[in-house]
Amino acid sequence: MRKVRLLLLAFLILAIPSISLAQFGVSIMIAPPALPIYTQPMCPSAGYLWTPGYWAYGDEGYFWVPGTWVMAPEPGFLWTPGYWGWGGDAYAWNEGYWGPHVGFYGGVNYGFGYGGVGYGGGYWNNGAFYYNRSVNNVNVTNIHNVYNKTVINETRMNHVSYNGGQGGINARPTAAEETAAHEQHRPPLELQTQHVHAASTNHALLASVNHGRPAIAATAKPAEFSGHGVVAARQAGAPYKAAPNKAAASRSNENKSAENKVAATRSNENKAAENRAAATRSNENKAAENKAAASRSNENKSAENKAAATRSNENKAAENKAAASRSNENKSAETRAAATRSNENKAAENKAAATRSNENKSAETRAAATRSNENKAAHAQPAARPQTAPRPETRPQTAPHPATAHAQPAARPQAAPRPEARPESTPRPEKKAPGGKQ
Repeated sequence: MRKVRLLLLAFLILAIPSISLAQFGVSIMIAPPALPIYTQPMCPSAGYLWTPGYWAYGDEGYFWVPGTWVMAPEPGFLWTPGYWGWGGDAYAWNEGYWGPHVGFYGGVNYGFGYGGVGYGGGYWNNGAFYYNRSVNNVNVTNIHNVYNKTVINETRMNHVSYNGGQGGINARPTAAEETAAHEQHRPPLELQTQHVHAASTNHALLASVNHGRPAIAATAKPAEFSGHGVVAARQAGAPYKAAPNKAAASRSNENKSAENKVAATRSNENKAAENRAAATRSNENKAAENKAAASRSNENKSAENKAAATRSNENKAAENKAAASRSNENKSAETRAAATRSNENKAAENKAAATRSNENKSAETRAAATRSNENKAAHAQPAARPQTAPRPETRPQTAPHPATAHAQPAARPQAAPRPEARPESTPRPEKKAPGGKQ
C-alpha cells in the first residue's frame, strides 16, 4: 500500500504543471495538527532570520519541521512562511519563499513576529538587520542592532495551522500581500531543504508519535537536531486527533488522487492545446509583423542606399568636373607656356638666322662689290697717252686727262678748249666702248 501511494503521489506531482507545483505540492484530505507551543532558541549571530516551524506531510502522515534560524540569502530579503490551504476538496501546501517583502502566509499565527499578517520581528537598514527584542531571542552582547516594539497580532490568538476548510483560519491576502506575491522571489535555500529532509527521516517528529508535541520543536541552525541549540515543545497547540481510519483515508486519498490525476491530465491537455493554438497565432502574428518590419526596413535601406548613391555620384561628378577643370587649366597654362617658349625660341632662332643671313649677305655683297670693283679697276686702265704735239710758239694749255673709267657707264669726255693759236692737230683719244670697256 505504501508503494502504491508513493507511485500515485509521484504521478500526481509529474502531472501538475511546474508553475502550479510551488502553490500545490500535495493534496491531503486530513487537516494538519495545531501548532505546538515552544520557545525560540537564541539567534546564532547577526544576519540570521527566523523561519517558523510547520507541519509537513510524508509517507507516514504529518511530521513536524522545527523552526530554525537561517542566514538570509542576501541583505534586504525576508522570509514568507509556507502554509496549508483548503482548495475545496483537499488541503494543499503553499511553499514559502524569500523576497524583499513578506507576502500572504494564510493568516496563520506562527509567532515570533509572524502574527498572521506581515512581519514584526525586524527590518533591514543599510545592509544590516535590526531585531525586535520583544518577539526575538537575541543576545545583545553579540548583536547590537536591536530595538523593542510591541507587536499586536492582527488575527485571533490561536494555534490553527491551516487556512480555510472546517476549523481553518478565514483570511485573504491584502493589497500589499498581493503586490509582494508578484515580486521577484527565491525558493528555499539548500540548507532549508536539507532541514526538511532531516525532519522527514526522524521518527520522533511524526505527529502520530509525538501527538502534536515534538521533542525537537526548534533549532538554532538548520538540520542540527542535537546540542544546546535544540528546544523541545512545552505542549501541543490543541488536543491531538488521530486519523479516523487510516486505511479509509488512504483509499480516499488514492481515489482523490486518481480523480485529480485525470482532471489534471484533461486540464493539461486543454491547456496544451490552447497554448499550442495561442503559440501558433502568436507565431503567425510575429511572422507577419517581422515580415512587415523587414519590408519597411528594406524599403528604408533601399531609399537610404539610393540617396547615398545619388550623393556619392554627385560628389564624384563634382570632383571629376573640378579635377577636369584643374587639368584643363593646367594643360592650357602649360600649352601657353610651351607656345610662348616655342615662339620665343623660334623668334630667337629666326632673329639669329636673319642676323646670320644678313651678315652673310652683307659679307657676300661686300665681297662681290670688292671683286666687282677689283675687276672693274683691272679692266678700266687709262688709255695710252697721245703723242705730244710739237710746241707752238705760243704754248697752248695742256688738255685735260681723260676721266678714269667707272663701273657705271662713263660720261662723254669734254672737248679740250681751243687754243688761241691753233696748234697742230693732235690725235683724238679713242672712243670708249659702251659699258665702260675699251
